[in-house]
Amino acid sequence: MVNILFWFFVLAFDLLLPGVMMGFGREFMKNPPKEINPGYGYRTTMSSKSQETWDFAQRYMGKVWYKAGRVLLVPSVLPLLFVLGRDVGIVGMTGMVACGVQLAVMLGSIAVTERTLKRNFDKNGNWR
Repeated sequence: MVNILFWFFVLAFDLLLPGVMMGFGREFMKNPPKEINPGYGYRTTMSSKSQETWDFAQRYMGKVWYKAGRVLLVPSVLPLLFVLGRDVGIVGMTGMVACGVQLAVMLGSIAVTERTLKRNFDKNGNWR
C-alpha cells in the first residue's frame, strides 16, 4: 500500500513541472507582462534591452514552454509505468531522473530563446 501511494506522489510531482510550463507558457502567449520589470516575466539582459525585445521574448518563451510542457508529459509518465509496484527506492530514483530531464529541457529553453533574440535583434535591442 505504501509503495503505490508513493508511486502516485512521484507521478504527481513529475507532472508538476510540465503542468507549470504549459500554464505559464499559455499565459505568456496570451497575456504577457506588458512592461519591463524586475519581478515577473522572462528577464535576461537581452530581453530587457528594449520594449520590442521584451514583448518578443515573453511571447516566444511562452510558446517554447507550452510546447515543451506538452512534449514532456509522456516521457514523464512512461518511465513510472515501468516501475509501478516496485520498491520505493526504484520509484524515487526513476522520478528523480524524469525530473532531471524536465529541468534540463526547461533550462535549455533559455538558450533557445536567447539565440532567437540574438537572431532577430541587434545588440542594442533594435530589429534586424
